[in-house]
Amino acid sequence: MLKFIIRRLLQLVVVFFVLSILLFAWLRALPGGVVSAMLGERATPESRAALTEALGLNEPLHMQYWSFLTRALRGDFGVSNGVQTGKPAAEIFLDRFPATIELSVVALVLALVFAIPLGYLSAKRRGSVVDNGSILLSLVGVAVPVFFLAFVLKYVFAIKLGWLPVSGRQDVPNATTVTGFFVLDGLLTREWDAAWGAFKHLILPGIALASIPFAMIFRITRASVLEVLDEDFVRTAEAKGLSHRVIRGRHVMRNALLPVVTAIGLQTGALLAGAVLTETVFNFGGIGSTLADAFTKRDYPILQVIVLAAAVTYVLVNLLVDILYAVIDPRVRTR
Repeated sequence: MLKFIIRRLLQLVVVFFVLSILLFAWLRALPGGVVSAMLGERATPESRAALTEALGLNEPLHMQYWSFLTRALRGDFGVSNGVQTGKPAAEIFLDRFPATIELSVVALVLALVFAIPLGYLSAKRRGSVVDNGSILLSLVGVAVPVFFLAFVLKYVFAIKLGWLPVSGRQDVPNATTVTGFFVLDGLLTREWDAAWGAFKHLILPGIALASIPFAMIFRITRASVLEVLDEDFVRTAEAKGLSHRVIRGRHVMRNALLPVVTAIGLQTGALLAGAVLTETVFNFGGIGSTLADAFTKRDYPILQVIVLAAAVTYVLVNLLVDILYAVIDPRVRTR
């Protein structure tokens, strides 16, 4: 197992190197160059020359890349010129990243809690009312855009019924911040009202963001379980008189989990795309809404740190998926 993890980590280093090249090339391919994109209509010959020198754009290309790479490894991506002018881009990212992680974890947990059991139940009762209803629900999850579902949930449960907060992450004034994860901070400091308030703010955006992962994981779980249920070893286990719990856990779900784990990994990486719309609708203040704001204001230091961090997060999630593969199916370790 250790050799398997080391091999995947070495691959991760190569992927990070390639990602840095692509991000570097993207910045240099901007219309008019980075300087024109950052300065916009305010550009003067003096300001262009000063920014060109500050960014090291007057150096040879390989020296520019080496400077970009070393600064990225140190966490130095420059300062914001739009989202929070003058503040380091990395600091803004670290301030807002916990909000997106918190929201993504809630969305993924909601998707898994409902998708996997429903997928198994639908496969076991194929053609039943439960199966047809679950399939219809998954189709709604795929067909309805995340931003539209977010607006509907916000209008019904926050504005009309008033059961849940309309927007933001926290209503409790002067709540103690320790980690940036507001629910966890409330639990650590025993500020139960702050923890409960932060959790209530997560419910509606969490449901909206969970809709697509739920639909995809449900359908793949159902298809995978149906395939495994037709295998000879399952019929043999039933003929031996093994309990349904043993058959479900040891024979069906263990063999059906590989494609499900793949779907979970892909959907976890894709949550950032949904977070952009969801966080904007609920004014959640994570990196999703920050990314949208940075695009609008041409804040390229913010864009590059978020793009690189999102890519690294996606790669790390896939590394975790590979490790789970090896745990579920030992044959993967030798490939």
